[in-house]
Amino acid sequence: MHKQMTRDEARRARRRRVRREAQTQDGVLSRRQLYGTGLSRWEVGAELRAERWRLHGRQTIAVHTGDLAGDAMLWHAVIEAGARGVLDGVSALVAAGLTGFTIPAVRVSVPRGARVVKIAGIDIRQTRRLRPSDRVGAGIPRVWPWIAAVRGALWARTDREAATLLAMVVQQRLTTAERIGLALLDVRRDRRRRFVEMIVLDLIGGAQSLGELDFAGMARRRGLPQPDRQVVRRGRDGRIYLDVIWEAFAVVVEIDGIHHAFAQNLVNDALRHNAVTLRNATVLRLPLLGLRVASDAFFAQIAEALVAGGWIPPDVIRSAGSDPQNV
Repeated sequence: MHKQMTRDEARRARRRRVRREAQTQDGVLSRRQLYGTGLSRWEVGAELRAERWRLHGRQTIAVHTGDLAGDAMLWHAVIEAGARGVLDGVSALVAAGLTGFTIPAVRVSVPRGARVVKIAGIDIRQTRRLRPSDRVGAGIPRVWPWIAAVRGALWARTDREAATLLAMVVQQRLTTAERIGLALLDVRRDRRRRFVEMIVLDLIGGAQSLGELDFAGMARRRGLPQPDRQVVRRGRDGRIYLDVIWEAFAVVVEIDGIHHAFAQNLVNDALRHNAVTLRNATVLRLPLLGLRVASDAFFAQIAEALVAGGWIPPDVIRSAGSDPQNV
């Protein structure tokens, strides 16, 4: 009698562990999680055969018999994708609290080489962009909201949908436009990158008007020498306009605005860049978005180039802590 009671107590303890874990995942667990509570394969199968639990896909088991919705559907998606899967794009934003945006399918990203299975309502894709640091450390496995916002906008069906998503993310305070801008700097190539940059600059607040005058003030507040701006040089094919130059130290900074998205500008800019470089000057590119969201990092590079060109910094360079562009 004592042995029978012990087995019953152990079984009840396992059921309590299952209930506790399931509550943290909106009622769904993976097979591996269930086995981790101490349940055997036979016990799990018995619950399914008795229709007390319900199988969804191949690995997801609901400890009830109802349909999946809300967070349960999100958990189902990442469970089916495997241990390395994370919610991405709009799906990650929904998990973070985004409301008012409909998703046709739950998007899950997995690293290159991971197994991809096809499941109705779930879009599992391999991506080179997924890094371990992108992943939120608690809750439903997902990427951080600022990364999700960038990818959601890049993957949107239309430009209008991309712009709406970015605005909603900022308005609902899931993250800031500045953090989205920093995440966007990691994107090197995408057909919609420049459009997303334009929207992010708008969300930051009139940033498209930011340019050379702002640059000179920001350089001065950091203790850098006064640059010569909009200097004209004569190149092989005519005049060359340089955005910012320190003649004495042979350092040139080119401020890249939204107009650099156009192919003809890219070609002309490259020719200008090369012509100046051939004259033994250091040419640094400063995207307008970078001036807004990562100014300290870019100005540190400029200071390094100036020092290499012979500039001797003052003993104490004033901090840019009060600079509104500093993030």
